[in-house]
Order: sequence, then C-alpha cells, then structure tokens
Amino acid sequence: MSDKRKDYISWDEYFMSVAILSGLRSKDPNSQVGCCIVSQDNKILSMGYNGLPRGCSDDEFPWCREGDPLDTKYVYVVHSELNAILNYRGGSLEGAKLYVSLFPCNECAKAIIQAGIKEIVYDCNKYADTPSVLASMRLLDAAGVRYHQYHRTGRKIEFEI
Repeated sequence: MSDKRKDYISWDEYFMSVAILSGLRSKDPNSQVGCCIVSQDNKILSMGYNGLPRGCSDDEFPWCREGDPLDTKYVYVVHSELNAILNYRGGSLEGAKLYVSLFPCNECAKAIIQAGIKEIVYDCNKYADTPSVLASMRLLDAAGVRYHQYHRTGRKIEFEI
C-alpha cells in the first residue's frame, strides 16, 4: 500500500481560493471581491463576485468611486455575497458557511443573516473602522453568526489554463 499525498490543500485553502478566483470575474477596476458558499459537508453551493445586475451592461454604467452618487458604482453594483445568495437555486442556505475575500458590509450582513448562513471566513477587512463594517459586526454578533479571518498559509497555488 502506498502513502497518500500529504501536500494537498486544506478545505479553507480550497474554498478561499475559489472565492478569490470568483472575484477575478469582476469588471470593477478597483475592487475584485469574490464569495463562495459551502454546505456543512463541504460542498460548494454557490459563488458570486461584485458586479452589475443581470441584463445591465458593464460598459453602460459607471465604475467611478467619487462624484455625484448616480455617477459612481456604489448605487449599481451588487456585492459578491449578495450575488452568491441570489445565485443559489437549491433551496435553503441554513447552516452554510460563507468564504469571502473582503469582510461583508452591513447590507450583505443582513442578507447573510436572513439566508441562515452561520459562519463567515473572510480574507481581508480593510474597511474595519467604517460605519458599514462596524454595523455589520454588530448585526452578525446579535444574530449569532460567527466570523473569523482566514489565515493565509503562504502556499502559492498556480496553474495554466
């Protein structure tokens, strides 16, 4: 009997890699955020990335971050977490785990809570001190949704397609 391979990636590495890879689909020139929702038995249920709603052209809406609100991306873009929740077609997400490359905002936190997702693993929290993230944490804590930062292993994962 031969020894099995020992250098395989962990579930956390796998699912966070899927989330980050999903984010690469985003057309946003500044923020590419990806999300992967996983069942309690480690099956991928849904994925999403930040982008415009279905049927809205990436070329006809703004990607600016400053100026008149109607000339910025913020009022048009659907965040990766909400996209992943809305993309799911299998029924309930109750008890699922969500992997996301950026800590969820308060609007996504509400959707996560309402969907029944019980755990969040996030890669980065660069907006930690903003009202949106502080409100998100308050909501998640009140609803009993656990969250923790992904601990990068430093492993380089690359392949050619």
